[in-house]
Amino acid sequence: MCGIIGYVGPRACKSLLLHGLERLEYRGYDSAGIALLEEDGLDFVRAVGNLQYLKDAAGSNGSPSTTGLGHTRWATHGRVAYENAHPLTGCEDGRLAIVLNGIVENYRELRSALQADGHTFTSETDAEVVSHLVERHYDGDLTEAVRAAYAELEGHFAFVVVHQDHPNVLVGARLQCPLVVGLGEGETFLASSIAAFLRQTRRVLLIEDGEIVTIRPEGAEFIAADGSPVEARDEMEVDWDDESAEKGGYETFMLKEMYEQPDAVEETIGDRVRHGRLELEGLGLDDERIRNLRRIVILACGTAYHSGVVGRYVLEEWARIPVEPDVASEWRYRNPVLSKDTLVIGISQSGESADTLAAMRLARASGAPTLGITNMMGTQITREVDSVLYTRAGLEMAVAASKTFTAQVALFYLIGLKLAQVRKTLPAEEIASLLGEVHELPAKMAAFLAGNHPIEEIAQRHFDKPFFLYLGRHIGLPVCLEGALKLKEISYIPTEAYSAGEMKHGPIALLDEQTPVVCVATDSHVYDKVVSNIQETRARGAQVIAIATDGNEDIQHHADDVIFVPRTHPYLQAVLAVLPLQLLAYRIARLRGLNVDQPRNLAKTVTVE
Repeated sequence: MCGIIGYVGPRACKSLLLHGLERLEYRGYDSAGIALLEEDGLDFVRAVGNLQYLKDAAGSNGSPSTTGLGHTRWATHGRVAYENAHPLTGCEDGRLAIVLNGIVENYRELRSALQADGHTFTSETDAEVVSHLVERHYDGDLTEAVRAAYAELEGHFAFVVVHQDHPNVLVGARLQCPLVVGLGEGETFLASSIAAFLRQTRRVLLIEDGEIVTIRPEGAEFIAADGSPVEARDEMEVDWDDESAEKGGYETFMLKEMYEQPDAVEETIGDRVRHGRLELEGLGLDDERIRNLRRIVILACGTAYHSGVVGRYVLEEWARIPVEPDVASEWRYRNPVLSKDTLVIGISQSGESADTLAAMRLARASGAPTLGITNMMGTQITREVDSVLYTRAGLEMAVAASKTFTAQVALFYLIGLKLAQVRKTLPAEEIASLLGEVHELPAKMAAFLAGNHPIEEIAQRHFDKPFFLYLGRHIGLPVCLEGALKLKEISYIPTEAYSAGEMKHGPIALLDEQTPVVCVATDSHVYDKVVSNIQETRARGAQVIAIATDGNEDIQHHADDVIFVPRTHPYLQAVLAVLPLQLLAYRIARLRGLNVDQPRNLAKTVTVE
């Protein structure tokens, strides 16, 4: 979720790097830096905060350097601090530097091995192991050193290396994180996004997973991870403008962010699940305190609250602890009953939601242990709680949340399994199986988003309807709550979301032939109950849109339209079942001609009551 820009060519590159970083600002950052290859070695400039701080630190003086790297960091490992800002070096400071996006999952093992070999680390990041690995393997051939280092890495990442002994050369590699080459006239760029060099060139070479790329002013050379040559590939020319480039070619930020959800969930899982092991640093509770927990309270607002409702089902089922999700703006004005064996979890994407912050202050003052879940390092919630777990979704530009919801839910899966592991409320083999399925979720999300679904046709038929009803049971209920909120937020259509079992207690009076009813009917122990509720709605003439699990032929007898999502464990369905609801709300809003990125009356972060 960070930004990379590299340059080799005839031009002084400092201003080119800084401009490239400006074009990557939309990706979000908490620190930034550049490395310039000068005559006497590498010169580094780093700064914490927004890009202006880096510009001020870099100064206005010109540098003759024509080879350099730039980076904007979105912190995942290590605090927001100067020493954690990229570019990062090895032990021989000034000889080489690296910038990295993504996560190195096996960094703990690599770091221990490198320290045993005498390497000294100066940051808290996972990325620094790459600089030391390249340094260890370097024997005059920078490309081979990068290839050898790449072979030792696990995770999903893209990185670029510069070395003082190789002017006019940068070497990069990627695995499931973006990295592209830009070709100019006698100059070459290497970046995480086309936006970084779009004003300089529109000629692009794509880099595939498992490839090592070496760029020089005259072009780029590729080899495979095993050292074998890669056939020269055709360049492509993009016709995006600057705004389209920032959106990755998508028509809106919201659409782009919905399609980034597999990456956001993968980043959030990251090195926390490795080879069947669960590492949840940041939870802030030792095993004894986890075993002694008697109750959990989850506090949040809006979309974050809906992720907390998913958390209730997961934590109660797996860890066998009573869980109470509550709206922070209501809870804070009650006189809540808390004790030292009650864990209070506050969720805030921005880390600045006023009601959630106030609720967490109240909880902490009452003596209960507090845990914050946020997407933003260094924000206020991190100072109001005892411990923090971060989602790693990157910056979300659209006001209506998408990838932050699925990242929060994924984090609750990990919390639930960690508590179950310590409390021994699930067999070890079942925990291992569930962790394996959690690890597969990003691929299943990506498969759904890449598939063909009848969402456009459904939206065309219903975009002008005056009212929608969403129904679900169990884990499907918070999914419905979130799907209905998306439709309200961006299409302005009045929408209700209800437990399907509650429909007969009032909402059924709203149904007629003009009412679309969206039902989450994925496979679960309450599936038959949901089907019964669907039949009740159809008896009133309503038109049913069902979200169901792949392979379920039965549902087609009960619904007018069906959107299928990949099969997974019933409790993990939330991150899959919400995808078609997001896309349906999006298409309806676009058909209504609305601005989905900035809906009326809404703000991304609610910092006042």
